[in-house]
Amino acid sequence: MGPRGRPPEGLTIESFDMSRPTASQPVPPDFRQHLEVETPEHVLLDLEIAGFGSRLVAALIDNLILAGLTLGSLILLAILERYRLMPGGTWTEAIVIFFLFALWNGYFIFFEGMRAGQTPGKRRAGLRVVQETGHAVTLGAAVARNLLRIADFLPPPYVTGLLLTALHPRGQRLGDMVAGTIVVRDRPWEIAAPRAAAAPRAEPLAAPVLTDAEFRLLAGFVARIGQLDARASERITESLAARFAPHLRSGLPPHLRPGPGDSAEALVELHARELTRRQGRLAGRSAMGDRLATQQAHRWDEFHRLAERAARRGLDSFTPAELPDFAARYREVAADLARARTYRAEPATIGHLERLVAAGHNALYRDERMSWRSIWHTVSRDFPGAVLQQRRMVLLACLVFMGPALSGYALMRDRPALAAELLPEVMLRRAEAGRSRAKEGRKYVEVASANRPAAASFIITNNVRIAMSCFAGGIFLGIGSLVLLAFNGLALGTFAGHFANQGLLGYLLEFIVGHGVLELFAIWVAGAAGFLLGRSIIAPGELSRGDALVVNGRIAVRMVGATVVLLTIAGMIEGFLSTAGGGLMGRVAAGLGSLVFLAVYLAHGRGRGSETI
Repeated sequence: MGPRGRPPEGLTIESFDMSRPTASQPVPPDFRQHLEVETPEHVLLDLEIAGFGSRLVAALIDNLILAGLTLGSLILLAILERYRLMPGGTWTEAIVIFFLFALWNGYFIFFEGMRAGQTPGKRRAGLRVVQETGHAVTLGAAVARNLLRIADFLPPPYVTGLLLTALHPRGQRLGDMVAGTIVVRDRPWEIAAPRAAAAPRAEPLAAPVLTDAEFRLLAGFVARIGQLDARASERITESLAARFAPHLRSGLPPHLRPGPGDSAEALVELHARELTRRQGRLAGRSAMGDRLATQQAHRWDEFHRLAERAARRGLDSFTPAELPDFAARYREVAADLARARTYRAEPATIGHLERLVAAGHNALYRDERMSWRSIWHTVSRDFPGAVLQQRRMVLLACLVFMGPALSGYALMRDRPALAAELLPEVMLRRAEAGRSRAKEGRKYVEVASANRPAAASFIITNNVRIAMSCFAGGIFLGIGSLVLLAFNGLALGTFAGHFANQGLLGYLLEFIVGHGVLELFAIWVAGAAGFLLGRSIIAPGELSRGDALVVNGRIAVRMVGATVVLLTIAGMIEGFLSTAGGGLMGRVAAGLGSLVFLAVYLAHGRGRGSETI
């Protein structure tokens, strides 16, 4: 092209550069990252790993969408409340808190786990999240990779995630390593389906006259001629006409040879005649890929439509007769991909077939779609089963928490003067006000009944956020989880010791007894899930560190699921009961009830820990 200008968007200089290497010259190195995976049909899929720039663009688009949804939701809720179309006051606040928490924490999980690995931003940037095996990403993997965003964000803003995306050989950030996922380029608009051949313009028994390099150069021009602006089209056409001048003179009838301004039409005609020759019996092995594309194009189009249907609606949308046909067509397309590579077909043909095989592979080998029954089974059995399986890790987390808690309590009881130096101002004020509140018969925290929905909403989302941080911190060799558990234990112990010094320990425990059992156990489970990640790196056992992270990450995600269940119930108790002005017996009953629930919930998962998770 030279210094006069760049080709239009979608074209590369290599497409039309007359100096590009021929078949006898070395091919320029490809600096893009690739991952080859083998399907059960023993066909290799070549996945191009997404680059740093395209992932950054996708992230920017998704965060703009999130910001827009947040702003739009707040405006809509304000309008609904203004015109009294929904409950006002703290019920609105509770809805806003829950919605925003779910939006910012569930957006990526929903789209990647339930929409074939593509958020709107990734779809716009031409990216997709898939498993390292080439399978469609599962919901559990989507949860794991996005829970670890907290760790990838550190140090702010998102430094760890950005560095790993740019430097890791597979572009994997911490979340991808735990989930066993990669982000690949998915650009169907850049890989057009091979065109069906036009009516023969030459004798089918004639042998090809162009070399493979010349034919592919000409085919690239014909495929993209409509994308060129007038100036670029004229420059490239004249350059190609000069290169193919001998063939234009000898390979076309006199009435089709180019005159002034007719070079483009003559080049198209030359390509059509050469394509016909390459479909004939004298074409030889080098043209068998072109003949395969022509013969099978309609079959590939039919399979493409079926694969899109499977991606949108699942295999359940197929009738009993259609499902075996879809599987047979998939095997046929996979065989065509292997043949196309053997025949050294055009890159566009191979790329198109790889897209089709990947789509069929994901449809046939994806996990079963989630149903309400399977969701209930996961929540009620798999979550507690994972906790029981890792009960030793839970015990370790409990010790890491309780050790500093008891030490802090003993230190504060022994040296009460340290309270002014160690405790936050808000706890000092609460202890100071506690004596007068206890004399008046008031509780540690009392919230008006109208404000309790918002209180419960805030408590649940805040505790879940802490638990997620405790889990994600485990990726740093378990140190993050250890620090968070120890710090929270130390804080609780010193608070309790200071209140005991003021004669208010019973006053504090009366507030905690109703929800404390579930809340404390849930934090221990989250810490244990983090320790499981740390152990995968420090002591992976017989597995590689990468495989250990993926295997244990699946278990850890279910443990976090159990944490969310427990913290939701604990938050409801704390928000609606512990902040009310009821008596001690009601709170004790709630505490005993939560203890019974915990025992039954864990017992329901018995026997699930040994199964594949």
